Amino acid sequence: MPGTLYIVATPIGNLADITQRALQVLREVDLIACEDTRHTRKLLNHFGVDTKTISYHEHNERERAAQLCGLLGEGKSVAVVSDAGTPLISDPGFRLVNLAIEKGIDVVPIPGPSALIGALSASGLPSDQFYFAGFLPARATARRAKLEELRTIPATLIFYEAPHRIAATLRDALEILGNREAVIAREVTKLHEEFARGKLNQLAEAFAKAENTRGEIVLIIGGALSDSPADGPRENVPGRLAKRVHELESEGVDSKTALKTAARELGLKRDEAYRLMLTQKKRRSR
Repeated sequence: MPGTLYIVATPIGNLADITQRALQVLREVDLIACEDTRHTRKLLNHFGVDTKTISYHEHNERERAAQLCGLLGEGKSVAVVSDAGTPLISDPGFRLVNLAIEKGIDVVPIPGPSALIGALSASGLPSDQFYFAGFLPARATARRAKLEELRTIPATLIFYEAPHRIAATLRDALEILGNREAVIAREVTKLHEEFARGKLNQLAEAFAKAENTRGEIVLIIGGALSDSPADGPRENVPGRLAKRVHELESEGVDSKTALKTAARELGLKRDEAYRLMLTQKKRRSR
């Protein structure tokens, strides 16, 4: 009989978050496949688990998946863990799971901590529907294109982001998605856990100096509203834009800045907003 492949979630920070079932599986399997064996060994030593480990990461995933499936076919049981949280969620493991399924090997999840779920549950943003997009592209052009793809999704958006890119990501999100409610969850379950909540413009200002940001980050952004220009009737947009520009100008904001700000809040590109305003002026002059 073939063995069993276990997908084991491990703590994302606080070691006390590991489950009794996870510890039992880690003790009883023949082998633990780790993203980083040195990192996982610290966890195993803490709980007195002496099971043999083997590396399994993005750089050796193809050949290691075949090797591990060979062991599973011989009746060995294998547990897969990532450095933190649930394996396969922006971590290696997909190739191994699919190969195991193809070969008729049982794949059993051992659920537990997940940074995105923990962050969402405490964010204060709608959690009945959410879209997890993993890490946004590192390059600005690709990142902005991805955000543009997600602009019309009504569900709460969730991303993982690196500390040195969070400032640029917030600026791009503000310009492309509009000034939505958002949350930055940093170092979830760890000593310096932090939840920063507010509008995207407020968070962009607060995190403007990326060099001051540290730790693992989950970025959560409210979904597109039903009456937003992203998914609402396009004929309503020019009027809403003109109204918002007028409001800002009445507060003392110059016309150029008012148009830029209103476009950002409504999720419009600046050139598009400019064309809409010209169209509005032409209609009024007739």
